[in-house]
Amino acid sequence: MTVNMGKADRSIRLVVAAVLLVAAFTSEVASSGALHWLAIAVAAVFALTALVGNCPLYSLVGIRTCRVS
Repeated sequence: MTVNMGKADRSIRLVVAAVLLVAAFTSEVASSGALHWLAIAVAAVFALTALVGNCPLYSLVGIRTCRVS
């Protein structure tokens, strides 16, 4: 699996994942129901792709946010 995400993209995804998790567990709107689980699922996908450094959607579309060495 090749890395197709740059450091800035990975950092932003980790921040967004953290914000979504905080919102899922502290917000009254997203504290239960489908929105709660959707926020957790999106946060998990963002965190996983950030940690691995590969976004499958980027691969399909042909996007690379990392520098080519």
